[in-house]
Amino acid sequence: MGVARACHREGAELGFNYLGEALKKRVHPLAESIRSSFVEPLDVADDAQIDDFFSKAEARWGRLDFIVHSIAFANRESLIGHFRDTRAPISISRWTFPHTPSSPAPAGGPVDGTGGGHGDDELPRGGALRAELQRDGVAKAALEAATRYLAYDLGREGIRVNAVSAGPIRTLAASGVGDFRRLMEKSARGALLRRNVTQDEVGNATAYLLSDWASGVTGEVHYVDAGFNIGGGDPGIEPAASGSTSPSS
Repeated sequence: MGVARACHREGAELGFNYLGEALKKRVHPLAESIRSSFVEPLDVADDAQIDDFFSKAEARWGRLDFIVHSIAFANRESLIGHFRDTRAPISISRWTFPHTPSSPAPAGGPVDGTGGGHGDDELPRGGALRAELQRDGVAKAALEAATRYLAYDLGREGIRVNAVSAGPIRTLAASGVGDFRRLMEKSARGALLRRNVTQDEVGNATAYLLSDWASGVTGEVHYVDAGFNIGGGDPGIEPAASGSTSPSS
């Protein structure tokens, strides 16, 4: 939502896709709020649907100036238990991201893979939350690697590929993460700015990467996490005994 608002504000004409009726009810109001009439169903696990979606986009616009890939999925049962007990899911985001720019690739335009969280997080101690984040971390690390390889392959065509690694934000996808509130608290305590980021802050950073202002930027993982990735220093998810919100030593 933050990405769509930022790109619309800067003059972009946007198209959307969705999976299933439940998400259709959420995507249509967003599209209407920014006066977009291109909203199509798409199961990214189905190559034929991918081809059909981009054929419609090509018929509508002729070419695409940029693509934003913001997709993730994992079965709930695959997120339960210890990391070592089950095969870690490399989420659908990793497998579909490399195929996106080969659909009608933007002519010299950017491709952005957005993701929440980092592939190199220092994880909270104990319990199902740790195992869940470990699996997510493996998937995000794969997505970040795919960003670099895609940038290498597509650079000769003038296509830039970057990824946004955002701090935790309360979204529909986040509702599937167990004890997400504690994760938000940990992130806020450990971030250099001592707070979490907003959807609009992630949207603004993404709009920059998609614009000509970032014409010399490719193959990068751009963190929008209030500085958590470099200065956290808080290894736990429990507040200090004194009640202070400063990082523990």
